[in-house]
Amino acid sequence: MTSHTTPADPPPAGPRAARRRLVRELLLVAGLFAVYKAGRTLSTGRTDEAFRNAAWLWDAERVLHLPGEGAIQRLLLHGDALIHVANTYYAAVHFPATALFLGWLYLRRPGHYLWTRRVLAVLTGAALAIHLSFPLAPPRMLDAAHLVDTGQVYGPTVYRAAPAADTMANQFAAMPSLHFGWALMLALGMVAATRSRWRILWLLHPLVTLLVVVGTANHYWLDAIVATLLLGAALLLVPGPAPEPHARSAREPASEPAPVPAGPAAPRPVRRPAAGAPAASGPDGDGHENPAVNVPATAGAGR
Repeated sequence: MTSHTTPADPPPAGPRAARRRLVRELLLVAGLFAVYKAGRTLSTGRTDEAFRNAAWLWDAERVLHLPGEGAIQRLLLHGDALIHVANTYYAAVHFPATALFLGWLYLRRPGHYLWTRRVLAVLTGAALAIHLSFPLAPPRMLDAAHLVDTGQVYGPTVYRAAPAADTMANQFAAMPSLHFGWALMLALGMVAATRSRWRILWLLHPLVTLLVVVGTANHYWLDAIVATLLLGAALLLVPGPAPEPHARSAREPASEPAPVPAGPAAPRPVRRPAAGAPAASGPDGDGHENPAVNVPATAGAGR
């Protein structure tokens, strides 16, 4: 068992087995994503229900005194460049960032990869169940919200102007926001898998994502709140990753070898003072205490 795997999933040995494992993971992730995309389309054609749910949700946010989504959009609309960046972030960052995140974990932190993949699968499955049971029109379609469809007006956008003609995405699956849920899991996963003192900055990704999905009128505040609750439940259900030892920091002092007990010291020769010289005492010429026994003057001195 290597330092980057959980005991329940020992890595196969050899390059051929490693390639098989990689292909299996790619097929598994692609299959889960395909099931999710196909499942979202099952809620199409329920336009009236989606708009009724949107009106109810909008009123519920006002009862809860949540800030209006328009406040964030007005900040983004201060300049065409800023809203264009926000639309690009919404359209181009979500899937590539998640793919890079999973790829890095697979190569560098396999134990954390397995944990993250399972959490994302639980989160996405729960989100799909809500998409099917609670179709929801996004705030850009709701007249009561008085918001701008920034993707259509400023570009770029991933949605067609007519939701019924959009075969690539279900525009009535706003609840919950997987843009925010996946971004939050990415940040938490990187915080858990790394040891940098700056790793807390990964939380900026879900924060920016939240401002983008709300400011572009693609999601309500409650879409992100529900995604957070679902992610919390998934984290409680899925066992955490096994501890992975990391290399000892270069600043950490190396452990000192145990002292070797010294043998008995060889006796020093006794230096006798010359006749008539005072007995030697105190430190010797090397600055060490002279262990020699003071020898009295010659016997004939008192005669």
